Amino acid sequence: MVMVMFPDYFVGLTTVVGILASFALPLVSLGIKDKRVWDLYTLVVTFFLMTLTCAVFIDVFINDRVIVYRFGGFPPPLGIVYTVDKFNAIIALTTTIVCFFIALYSVEYMEKFHGVEWFYTLLLGMETGMLGVFYTGDVFNLFVMLEVTSIAAYGLVAFNRSTKEAVEAALKYSIIGATATTLYFLSLIFIYASFGTLNMGHIAFIARQPRAYVLSPLSLFATPYAPLPQLLLGAIIFIALATWVFSFKAALFPNHFWLPDAHPAAPTPISAALSGLVVKVGVYAIMRFLTTLFGVPADIGFPITFNAVKVVLAILMGLGLASVIVGGLLMTVQTDIKRLIAYSTVLHIGIITVAFSTFNIVGVTASIYHIINHSFAKALLFMAAGAFIHRLGTRSIDELAGAGRYMKISLSAMLIAILTLVGLPPFATFTTILLLYSALLELGLAPLIVIIIFGEALAFIGYIRIIYGLWFKPPVKDLSGLKEVGAPMKITFIVMSVIVVLIGVLAPILVSKVIYPVANSLMDATAYIDAVEKAAREVISALMGG
Repeated sequence: MVMVMFPDYFVGLTTVVGILASFALPLVSLGIKDKRVWDLYTLVVTFFLMTLTCAVFIDVFINDRVIVYRFGGFPPPLGIVYTVDKFNAIIALTTTIVCFFIALYSVEYMEKFHGVEWFYTLLLGMETGMLGVFYTGDVFNLFVMLEVTSIAAYGLVAFNRSTKEAVEAALKYSIIGATATTLYFLSLIFIYASFGTLNMGHIAFIARQPRAYVLSPLSLFATPYAPLPQLLLGAIIFIALATWVFSFKAALFPNHFWLPDAHPAAPTPISAALSGLVVKVGVYAIMRFLTTLFGVPADIGFPITFNAVKVVLAILMGLGLASVIVGGLLMTVQTDIKRLIAYSTVLHIGIITVAFSTFNIVGVTASIYHIINHSFAKALLFMAAGAFIHRLGTRSIDELAGAGRYMKISLSAMLIAILTLVGLPPFATFTTILLLYSALLELGLAPLIVIIIFGEALAFIGYIRIIYGLWFKPPVKDLSGLKEVGAPMKITFIVMSVIVVLIGVLAPILVSKVIYPVANSLMDATAYIDAVEKAAREVISALMGG
């Protein structure tokens, strides 16, 4: 196999470039008051970030390695490190691809808005924050990048600040979001007071070898502060608090209540980002913490901690099933097209959570595959809906009646996204659902399949209402002058539709060659821990003169 190596600093460069570009844009706008320049600036930056994450993804997969980038050269656990394995490499790449097309879509969609330079500033900040969350190997730095993501998202939800709806949605989102991140900060106090470290690899090492941690080069820099009982208590409190916080960020029932207000109130490109990407931050953190950090069998690590993880997984299974039903039910009664799509996100986060909660390799594979599939399909669905909203100036399904006959490209993109999310073959959700059913059958949980089928059937009813209204329902007003969207939106729809279709058609190859290895790397943290230990050992060796 050909070795393709890229510099490790590509990982750190994503955050540095994103932050600098975000802060520089308002300064650029002071001197150049031309939206075309701001559009091009954002497209170049998002394309560059996509290129960097693609290089990192290729490096990690082809060389089968975990990249550990030390900021400032400080060794883990003393300094901040970005630790990239197959799991966060593929999530980050998915994020930057979708963000690039959101930026392209925004070129046309935002042409009637004021303050576009601030929109792009916050969009770049949000993308950078998400990449920081995914790449970081430090639980405190994750808090910092989570705040970057959240603050940018709050501002984008409130972008249409002249409307009561946007202000109310942003306030609700920010108040509850700030409470959640404060609780996560509190959980960090417990983990640091107990383990004496904030580095994920070091925490994972201690959790797996509670009596042998002194043998690790990591422990030359930091060792657990607390005796075993307090250490276990700190771990359990961290697991409980962090899981609740990130269930809010993921919009998992019953912490989904902010989403149906925030997503419709935001400009449609941001609705696409929130539903397609930002909620995955919460899913990612839950999966990372319950696998890499503490997802270790009781015969290797702490039995009581592993039992706590199993209890949390059982709770997540129940909440995931509730999300499927609640999301499906509420989809059937919506008259606002964006609220209907937002409730669809609640349903699909439930599917992702149920799949992960099986905690076997088939279920985790289904979960990861659906994260990627949903990111593209849901972003495409929101943007297609936004095309009709952009042209007709309304979100009412009734008032959009008949518009699909005049905007066939937009309707086709929407139909592809809907067929994907419904799970008809050969689209990707069909494979996801089959994998999930297989995992549930393997665990003897066949009755749960009925719940998921029921939720999906409800969702189908909601989607049918959209398609029926746009194509079959007679218009309620004269649409003779209605035209299809312009080139930026058309290109976005065509390319994103092709990607969505390929993710489904190539499912056998993608699942076996890409997603399954990703799931394996997530469930077995050995390579992750070894890479962090190696980074610490290299620094120690250098300090000792070789």
